[in-house]
Order: sequence, then C-alpha cells, then structure tokens
Amino acid sequence: MWVTVKACCTVRPMEATWCGRVALSEWDQTGKVTHVPMIYFYRLPQNGFSQENIIASTLKDSLSRVLVPFYPLAGRLHWTNNGRLELDCNATGIRFIEAESSSTLEDLTDFSASSKYHHLVPTVDYYSLPIHELPLVLVQLTKFKCGGICIGVTLSHVVIDGPSATHFICEWARLARGQPLHTVPFLDRKVLRAGEPPLVPLTKCHVHTEFDDPPLLLGRTDNNEEKKKETRMVTIKISKTQVETLKKRANESSHRPRNGRGYSRYESVTGHIWRSACKARDHKENQPTMLTIIVDSRGRMEPPLPKGYFGNANLDTVACSLAGDLVSEPLGFTASRIREAIERVSDEYVRSGIEFLKNQEDLRRFHQDLHAEGREKEPFYGNPNLSVVSWLRLPLYDTDFGWGKEVYMSPATHDFDGDFVLLPDPDEDGSVLVCLGLQVLHIDAFMKHFYQDIE
Repeated sequence: MWVTVKACCTVRPMEATWCGRVALSEWDQTGKVTHVPMIYFYRLPQNGFSQENIIASTLKDSLSRVLVPFYPLAGRLHWTNNGRLELDCNATGIRFIEAESSSTLEDLTDFSASSKYHHLVPTVDYYSLPIHELPLVLVQLTKFKCGGICIGVTLSHVVIDGPSATHFICEWARLARGQPLHTVPFLDRKVLRAGEPPLVPLTKCHVHTEFDDPPLLLGRTDNNEEKKKETRMVTIKISKTQVETLKKRANESSHRPRNGRGYSRYESVTGHIWRSACKARDHKENQPTMLTIIVDSRGRMEPPLPKGYFGNANLDTVACSLAGDLVSEPLGFTASRIREAIERVSDEYVRSGIEFLKNQEDLRRFHQDLHAEGREKEPFYGNPNLSVVSWLRLPLYDTDFGWGKEVYMSPATHDFDGDFVLLPDPDEDGSVLVCLGLQVLHIDAFMKHFYQDIE
C-alpha cells in the first residue's frame, strides 16, 4: 500500500489551559511506556463531506476544542530520575497528519491483515528524538481513492490506559458532531498518591510476583533468541456458539467455581487461548508458563476511583502453571487459575502495589517496549508466556465524527509475541474477536489447536 503524506500540523487547545508539571502515578510509569495505536475506517455518504478539506477541518477543530478539558494530552513527558517520569502540561499540542492512498477500502477487505496498517497510523520516532519532544497523541487522516477514509490514532500509554483512551476518542467524536461533552475527565492523579513518598518501607510491603521476571524456556538462560523471531498479529473470530461451548466446558469440568458464580466468557476464552498456545509452542510438560492479566482497578478500590478518572488505572496480576497441567487438565482448571489471579486485585492489592513501586530506587526494569533504550534491553513477555487485556466492555464502536459509524475498528498493531486483546464483535451477535501477536512459526499450529479443541 502506497501512502503519501500531504500535510502535517500541530493542533493546540482552542483556549488557554492550566500549565505546569504534574506527578504521574506508579501505574502510569510501569508497563508500556510507548504509544498504543487504534484505527477506524469509514465509508463516507455522498452528501458533501467528500469536499476537499471539510473532513480535516472538522477533525482539527474538534480536536482543538476537546484538548481544553483533556489538556494533559497536549503536553509532553520528561524524565526526572531513576527511570521516573512527569508530565509537563504546556499546551505544546498534538500532531495531525493528512495523507492520501492509491488503495481503496475494497483493497482492505481482510481488515485483520494488520501488516497493511503500518502506513495508516502515525510513526513515533523513539530512536532519534528525546521523550520530551514526542507528542502524546498523533492523528493521521488518510483518504482513499474510493472516497473512504481512515483515522489512525496513537496515544502515549504513559498518560492513559484503554478506558481513558476510549473516553477521549468518544468525547472528541461528540464534539465533532456538534454535541456537548458527556463526561468531564477527572485529572487529579493524587487519588492514586501520585508524587507522594512511600508510607511504609519495602520490608513491610506485600510480595508482588507480578513484577518478577517471567519464566524462560527450559534450558535457556535468557530470551534473546525468542526476541529475534518474527511475530505477526492475527485476528480470530469466535462465534457466539463457540463462546458458549467454551463456557459450558469450563463450568461443567471438575474444577468448578468455588463461589457458585460461573466462569465468564472472558475466563473461558482466555483459558482456551492459553492452553492452545502451550500446544502450538510444543511446550514440555514441566515448562513453567505465566499469563499476565491486565485488570482495571477503577471499581475495585475503596472508594472506587472518581467517574472519568483519566490516567492509568489498569494493573497486572499473574496466573502461573506448568504447561503440562494446562494441557492435561480440563478447561475449568485453566479458568480457575485465571479467576484466582483476578480476584487477587482488591483495594489492598492496588495500594500495596503502589507502595512496592514507590520503594523502588529505579523503575526502568518495569518498563516495556522502551525503544529509546535499545530493543535488546526490553523486558520480554513472549514464549513461553502470554499477556491479555480485555476490551469487551469498552465503548469501541459507533465512533461517529459526523459522517456515520465506522466500517471497522481495530488496535492497529498488536504483534508482540504473546500479547492479545479481546474485543466484542461489532455486529453485537455475541461473538468475540481476538487480536493475538504470535511468532510466525507457531501461528498455523495455534489455529489448528484453537479450532479443533473447540469442536
């Protein structure tokens, strides 16, 4: 696919906003410290929206207005010391790119082929630019020769998580349609004790195994070889019938839920993916494997975080097992391991995790995907491990900027080995979409085990 950049500009808040340095929470400064891409495809109605520059001006104008209440996104990050970051709210603005493609939406009939998306989402130059020069948000509007468009958005994961990202995009779309803001973002990160010193010393903190290095393949002393292997994102659709089959299988196995609440579609589908990956990777029976589960803590804290909390409130919990147990035991066993990990995330768990991180002299070992420090130094959470995030309850679809809902929406790339995200099917028929990053040499085997084991 050929994409030609036609224009590039900076969009700043339409009105004056508060300026100054803001402390980030511990959850902002751990995990992915790069940008996360999302992409939306649209077919435009023949009612004048196809006129030159109308779409671009609508998007830029609404961006300028939405950056007033969401003013932190117009700022820049700064390193302070020991791998810590702070946010400079300075209204520097976000980058807006206009591009054209010789392709058509019909050329992208297989929207799951994410390798085609790379030119449709803005590139962030981690290698040559310091972090304080990188915009927190970049937007690319690409016009296809058929008249369709796509909007590629990439957002800094340091500043926001999935719920905050969709909050921002939904409000941006509302303003573009001429509607008022629905939910004002809550910007005070002090509710998660951002910038405050630790309350207790490390010796009195709870043990947090989610911060330990994940298991290596048996016989290996590092994961350098695994890092070098080619990975690709695949999108898998699980029908409602298949989802119900997995739920029934998990709930009717010998490992039934202790509290009487049946295993959910999330627990059942995720467990099936974990088992299928062990088979596809041909793990030995005594191979330790870890599933990192990203959990939203907003409603798990006491009191819950304020409505519209804008920042990272997602945190990790881990489920561990031997590959042989996952494969030989029924699906309910795997689902039970996942449930135990999720139920671990309580108010005490969140606050003790904050204390644990506040007591760390250096946070760099908790960073993922930090291209600026060299790819060979990144933590690696792939083979023999997995990491899952659920977008099943996020408002992903019907993102209407004034010309109708999207034809297709997706995380633009999700090709780190072992990373996967669960999305609801846009047709709302009860199906589930899985966007999974996997080493290329394991994809065919994974697809085989994934579908055969359902049947």
